[in-house]
Amino acid sequence: MVSCTMQKVAIFVDVQNVYYTARQAFRRNFDYNAFWAKATAGRQVTRAIAYAIDRGDPKQREFQNILRAIGFEVKLKPYIQRSDGSAKGDWDVGITIDALEDSGDADCVILVSGDGDFDLLVNKLRADRGKKVEVYGVAALTASSLINAASDFIPIERDLLLN
Repeated sequence: MVSCTMQKVAIFVDVQNVYYTARQAFRRNFDYNAFWAKATAGRQVTRAIAYAIDRGDPKQREFQNILRAIGFEVKLKPYIQRSDGSAKGDWDVGITIDALEDSGDADCVILVSGDGDFDLLVNKLRADRGKKVEVYGVAALTASSLINAASDFIPIERDLLLN
């Protein structure tokens, strides 16, 4: 395990991924306050971005304001309902670009997602940029390729969930 203690950290949260995986595995919601306390303890945050889908409802706006109050910049993308009933609204490319562009000052990058597509990003940050990368994800629903690419994998368990 590689620790990122006493270092500068940049945090990137895939809100949709963590919401659905925590709900599926535990039937509970991710506790952003508990996460922030754990992930930033003894560290300086250089950037913290939460990526979400905007459906425009008041409850969602309240949640986004809570994220901002914790310390996150919230980036929103409109929810798109396709004519076939499927939906579009992931932030994979945006997270990747921001992690590559906005992690320069950070010694450690924290990614909250279980999406295996991010294994390429994690490998690049480690190999080409010399970053330590911590990945937080629901263990049973996080791609093994992402777990293997990370410097450290921190499973989302009961201590990071709301009651």
